[in-house]
Amino acid sequence: MTLDTAPETTAEPKAETRTFQAEVSRLLDIVAHSLYSEKEIFLRELISNASDACDRLRYAALTEPSLAEGDASYRVVVTPVKSSRTLTVADNGIGMNHDELVENLGTIARSGTAAFVSELTGDAKKDMSLIGQFGVGFYSAFMVADKVEVLSRKAGEAEGWRWTSDGKGSFTIEPAANVPRGLRIMLHIREGDEEYLDPQRIRQIVKRYSDHIALPIVLADGNKEETINVASALWTRPRSEITPEQYKEFYHHVAHSFDEPWLTLHGKAEGVLEYSFLLFVPAAKPFDLFDPERKSRLKLYVRRVFITDEGTELVPPYLRFVKGIVDSEDLPLNISREMLQSNPTLARIRQQLTRRVLSELSKKASEAPDEYATFWDNFGAVLKEGLYEDREQRDQILPLARFRSTTRDGLISLDDYIAAMRPGQEAIYTITGDNLDLLIKSPQIEGFRARGVEVLLLTDPIDEFWVTAIGAYTEKPFKSATRGGADLDKITSPDEKEKPAKPEPPAKLASLIAIFKLALGDAVKDVRSSERLTDSAVCLVADEGDVDMHLERLLKQHRQLDTTAKRILEVNPQHPLIVRLAASVGESGASEQLRIHLADCRARRTGAAACPAGRGLQRGLTGLRRRQAGCGRRVSAGKSRLGLVTTGAMRAPMSPMAVMMVMPDQQQQLGGR
Repeated sequence: MTLDTAPETTAEPKAETRTFQAEVSRLLDIVAHSLYSEKEIFLRELISNASDACDRLRYAALTEPSLAEGDASYRVVVTPVKSSRTLTVADNGIGMNHDELVENLGTIARSGTAAFVSELTGDAKKDMSLIGQFGVGFYSAFMVADKVEVLSRKAGEAEGWRWTSDGKGSFTIEPAANVPRGLRIMLHIREGDEEYLDPQRIRQIVKRYSDHIALPIVLADGNKEETINVASALWTRPRSEITPEQYKEFYHHVAHSFDEPWLTLHGKAEGVLEYSFLLFVPAAKPFDLFDPERKSRLKLYVRRVFITDEGTELVPPYLRFVKGIVDSEDLPLNISREMLQSNPTLARIRQQLTRRVLSELSKKASEAPDEYATFWDNFGAVLKEGLYEDREQRDQILPLARFRSTTRDGLISLDDYIAAMRPGQEAIYTITGDNLDLLIKSPQIEGFRARGVEVLLLTDPIDEFWVTAIGAYTEKPFKSATRGGADLDKITSPDEKEKPAKPEPPAKLASLIAIFKLALGDAVKDVRSSERLTDSAVCLVADEGDVDMHLERLLKQHRQLDTTAKRILEVNPQHPLIVRLAASVGESGASEQLRIHLADCRARRTGAAACPAGRGLQRGLTGLRRRQAGCGRRVSAGKSRLGLVTTGAMRAPMSPMAVMMVMPDQQQQLGGR
């Protein structure tokens, strides 16, 4: 390699020793002692990084040609020396200065680092996948080296630097003289790994992993130099000439990942726009998929020259899991990153790529539903963001959506749901929450289950927003099972040939509801008889025009909402407890005792002092409980006979009716979301 050598300096070198960031130390320990199965990938990672460094300098030199003066033929040189047990990987790319060496080789300056490292277990297969997802290729050098030296000089700067570490907790950095531009990584190969000093072994590794690198990879063996890769851009070759293994290794290079691509899209657009693309959908979910800082990192090339992988937005945020490259023939080579944000050519490319990706996903969903179900489990929550954000593509995304429901195992589509709708059913029913098991047990969907009406179980935060934004699918409106009226009286259940007649409500139910309303006052919006309950005595629901209860909680968690909407208390008129309470309304003194007791319960649940009649209440309720034929069982923390979760605050002398009086701030305990 031609040496673009900086002038010697007379300054006295000053070495400084620094400690690795804690997460880096943990990572290095895993890399050095646990990952044995695929050690050879260290060379792939170092060559990939070297290629990226050359790409970045090539782009920077478009606007500042002096950066590449003296050595503009970009390449990577691999030099094994058996006598010194060293293997050097060198490039003449952009290089790094002092601060960049400290930041890039001493820390992992990315959000989610601690969470990532905490998942490392020492299991080679699992950790290799995690490390690949995180993209920490340089540290893989410590798989085969007991010491690593890095010589670096940044393009356009005079001072060179030497970085040294044995990977055991600290590193040393000091000035260095006569350092060529770029980066030279020298690995001191440990005992037992001498195979990586064999030129033939190096050829095999490069052929397997790095043949697609678009600049020459040179093997320097003594006085001989040999280019050992094809050195042409993979995406420019016909698909018929590319093997699945080559696609996989290019994916590893461009995505810095160790898993295999689940879906590969390779094509060329010609006509008004001319560009090539090679895109991949990963098989595994990245650990930082929901990181607010994470964006699509597709690499943009212009006529085979790398431009950037930041700020291009070549696909929308809801496709940020897509990896790969786009190579445009129409953009100017000197386009700035700032100009990319508003470039109309890029906007059209984005639109076309988005449609292409969604179209390929649709094919996969149809041809390989089991594989697609795995994809949906990994990336469905992200893809659904497009239902809220991208009006133009909603009609393409909605058929791709998959859901869990109350009546079937596995995932279903909206078309599957509509095909199974009951006679008289006019809406697509949903319930939202954080926990699938709790949703299935929600009292609000008891009536739906009893009539065989399927309810979609939505557990992703974005579900609250896209359902509201879309409103309907194929003219079938979305309707929350926890808001408004259930309208179940219009629907025929599977074992009925016609709509059933409504059972007669218990006598004096209206009087009982009136007592509830009087006692609860403005703590609830209304109290009414329910048609959605079959097993539970009561539940809370939102009014038709109010915010759904789960959405309200989400907004409060993110401090987007200060107020709490009043809820409607629905009473199951056929529940034995309600029947007996209604029957007791006309008994001597029972109505007043019930009203006082409910007021006392409300005071306890809201944290206020007990009502004045509290001391005498127990004696009065004793007779009431006797008249209720044993309904007044003692309630303790846990699951009550009503099927409602209670708390330790509900204890004797409180009767079972107290369980019903859980205020809106305890709505989650009622099973509602």
